Amino acid sequence: MTDRTASCRCGQLRVTVTGEPVRVSVCHCLNCKKRSGSAFAVQARWPSAQVQIDGASNTFVKVADSGNRATFHFCPDCGSDVYYEIDGKFDHKFNDLIAIPLGTFDNPSFATPAYSVWESRKHDWLEIVGPAIEHD
Repeated sequence: MTDRTASCRCGQLRVTVTGEPVRVSVCHCLNCKKRSGSAFAVQARWPSAQVQIDGASNTFVKVADSGNRATFHFCPDCGSDVYYEIDGKFDHKFNDLIAIPLGTFDNPSFATPAYSVWESRKHDWLEIVGPAIEHD
């Protein structure tokens, strides 16, 4: 099985995942835009049993547009978001999954998004394309 490592910019907070993600998505919600500092965010999710976390983190809790509560874990030294957990109060498919921004991986090119969500908030100049991407 393949192991992959993600980390903050200073390397203090690291996450190692085993196997392939169960979901890779692009999100256009305002929270993801602010979190990523970009026009959208891309993240991959694994069951928590396939995730090992090393290092200290601080947390920030935010209720998403969906009504689900997300706990973001970031490095107390450099401030980078490294992973987050969703309390899927309204969408249980996210429970017990850990989401990791694709750009935090040492080699972020391993995954291709299968979902593009919150497209009602997508910038007009942006298109997410691909033959197998579901749009929401």
